[in-house]
Amino acid sequence: MSVPKQPKRGSAEAALRSHALAYPEAHEAFPWGERVVKVRGKVFLFLGRPEDGLSLSVKLPGSATLALGLPFASPTGYGLGKSGWVSARFGPREKPPVELLKRWVDESYRAVAPKKLVAALATVEAGEPRNARRSATPRKKRLTRVKTLRKP
Repeated sequence: MSVPKQPKRGSAEAALRSHALAYPEAHEAFPWGERVVKVRGKVFLFLGRPEDGLSLSVKLPGSATLALGLPFASPTGYGLGKSGWVSARFGPREKPPVELLKRWVDESYRAVAPKKLVAALATVEAGEPRNARRSATPRKKRLTRVKTLRKP
């Protein structure tokens, strides 16, 4: 199986791809010949083939109803639409709303990623170093039980 070509720099697909890959532990895979971005083995972004225009699917548990009211959005096929997955399609000459789609990618990542990764993401967004919460409160020393030998 061959790996699809990288999208042209400056395109909407390239912007969404780099945005998605910037999340903690996000990586690209190519199942079924399609480009997907995963976190810990779970897909949070499907990207369609660039020669057909831009198409993507994301999980939107909070904003799926609102998203489905847009003319370019529809429930994702294969039964995924029932679980909050939304697909968006744009022709080769259409200009997609990249900032909106980046917010969708963000929501999808947060819906799919483990809670620890999402919590770390929230800490980084707040401008705190990742270990700031831990260093603010000193750790309690663990007391270990020392066995004493009794003399008979």
